[in-house]
Amino acid sequence: MRLQFACEAALTDIEGTLGSVAFVKEVLFPYAREHLDQFVREHRGKSEVETALSDAAQFSGIDARDQDALTRTLRQWISEDRKRTSLKALQGSIWAGGYRDGRLRGHLYEDAVEALRAWRAAGIGLYVYSSGSVDAQQLYFSHSVAGNLASLFDGYFDTTVGPKGEASSYRRIAERIGISPEHILFLSDSPAELNAARDAGLRTVQVARSQDGTQTARGYAFIQSFDQLELRSIRALLDR
Repeated sequence: MRLQFACEAALTDIEGTLGSVAFVKEVLFPYAREHLDQFVREHRGKSEVETALSDAAQFSGIDARDQDALTRTLRQWISEDRKRTSLKALQGSIWAGGYRDGRLRGHLYEDAVEALRAWRAAGIGLYVYSSGSVDAQQLYFSHSVAGNLASLFDGYFDTTVGPKGEASSYRRIAERIGISPEHILFLSDSPAELNAARDAGLRTVQVARSQDGTQTARGYAFIQSFDQLELRSIRALLDR
């Protein structure tokens, strides 16, 4: 079965939607853990380092002067996939070196790449909303397995706009891109995110890929591949 939607913009998650969960958990997170201590030592004084260390001290109760204990806490947060904005910014800075020297390439499913290109050509605005920092998102797409795809997107959003499980975050995104919520289609594997987006008035489709072990959520249209989804531009339809 093929789903069809008319919209002005598509807002999409990355992990479990455009790319695999395994790449994030088995490649990106271990890379960040492995290089965290060295990166912190070499970049003390940079805002993303100091903010992450301060955050770790505040929320763990560790002495802010104990750098070794703080970096251990940050490594633990990476293993737990804590959705701390400061941690995500630090991880993005660590990954930057790996992307630039070719050790890291953002994973994207082939069907997702084809769909993104087709939607862009059809005049649909493309936006990303991920818990990873905006810098990390841009690196992911500009150094992807399919080449540099950063130019396909009109904008990127991270948790500085708000938590992904809160409707207010999606309302804020709609306001910033200047499109009514009902004309935006949100794509994600996460039921909590889909719930929040729907509460904000966005249209939603769950991406339930068998490769990632995603279970379908009751009450939501779903696809297992972007081959099963056709998007048409509302503006193009009105101009006919």
